[in-house]
Amino acid sequence: MKETLSRRFAAEFLGTGFLVAAVVGSGIMGEKLAGGNVAIALLANTIATGAVLVVLILAFGPVSGAHLNPAVTLAVAMEGGIAWREVVPYISAQCLGAVAGAITAHLMFALPLISLSHHARSGPAQVFSEFIATFGLLCVIWGCSRSRAETVPVAVGAYITAAYWFTASTSFANPAVTIARCISDTFAGIRPVDVIPFILAQVAGAIGATLLFRWLVPDIRAAAEHVVNREAELTR
Repeated sequence: MKETLSRRFAAEFLGTGFLVAAVVGSGIMGEKLAGGNVAIALLANTIATGAVLVVLILAFGPVSGAHLNPAVTLAVAMEGGIAWREVVPYISAQCLGAVAGAITAHLMFALPLISLSHHARSGPAQVFSEFIATFGLLCVIWGCSRSRAETVPVAVGAYITAAYWFTASTSFANPAVTIARCISDTFAGIRPVDVIPFILAQVAGAIGATLLFRWLVPDIRAAAEHVVNREAELTR
């Protein structure tokens, strides 16, 4: 069991690391190639993020459930899809992986390993956007898990791709990613001072969507089993 858990946490570390490397790296590349056109840079950032989410969930889902997001882990734990004793290790792996991903992106583009962001993302509209972005993300996860679990990777990637454009905050929707982006003074960055309000909004959105689906889909606990890892298979 201990070895199995270590594999799951390693999957969360690697998956979240690749996710942040894609978010930060594509932001850097997009800004370099866009010639000052912010819309083109954001489009490049969006496509890379949505695409990498699909493949990462497909790749790491069978091992850890591919939460890659502390808000998702909390929501799944609320519904019994993961033991509460595993929440802290999962979230720790995600946050460490996210920071490693940001540093990896900086290394690839010959930037300082850590540079605190000066990109302001503050105010009620931005914070509310993060609530909506994360609320919607969990609605997609719970809704698709309930009816057609195999569609979750594509549905999540498609939702985040859209949410980049319909939310004022460009849909971080992930506390670990938010933390990592504050150490990157690049296109995808966020000021450290803006991190806590974003995270609080994200957690609130995840909890709100989960409580909604408890009422909307009474057997949501069965859906949670599709989101979490296939522990029974791995421990045979």
